[in-house]
Amino acid sequence: MPDRQSGIDPATDPADPYMLFSEWYSDHLRTGTPTPESMTLATTGPNGAPSARIVLLRRHDRNGFVFFTNYLSRKGTEIGANPAAALLFHWPLLERQIRIEGIAAKISPEESDDYFASRDRDSQIGAWASHQSAPIGSRRDLEKEFARYAKEFTGIAVPRPPHWGGILIRPHTFEFWQGRPARLHDRILFTAARDGGWTVSRLAP
Repeated sequence: MPDRQSGIDPATDPADPYMLFSEWYSDHLRTGTPTPESMTLATTGPNGAPSARIVLLRRHDRNGFVFFTNYLSRKGTEIGANPAAALLFHWPLLERQIRIEGIAAKISPEESDDYFASRDRDSQIGAWASHQSAPIGSRRDLEKEFARYAKEFTGIAVPRPPHWGGILIRPHTFEFWQGRPARLHDRILFTAARDGGWTVSRLAP
């Protein structure tokens, strides 16, 4: 497990936030924490009120961070109205957190098709049965919808619903936080520069 005493040193740690994220994420995976891909997604509604929930990171690379959802859900409609979004990774065993702010956009239908095809069949049917975030009368109503779609797709591959797919968050800021003794924590901020690089600054804890 990494030694938190060493903290973050911009002079020796990767100057690229994507590389540093990958290193930290690998460290996190080695802790054996359940659902290591969990991250908090924050969006805002049309009235400016924030909302947050846990989603699962399904891919990360130099293009950004991808999760999958119902586009008609609360998060989907909020992103549709205001694509500014934030992610938070909190890894208490390592005394680390990473804050990311960026712009959200749908990934291509082909990419969403590929991921949907990799899901188990019940999850595929569930994506049709659940009108995510909409009120329902009872759990029984949800189970009846699931049974209806299970019957409809008997003997055939379940197609991806048109309202379901991936969303990419393309970051313009990263903040890496490392716990340190005496609450003199390290906070290193990466801000996207116009030339395609990153400016790096240290924030007071």
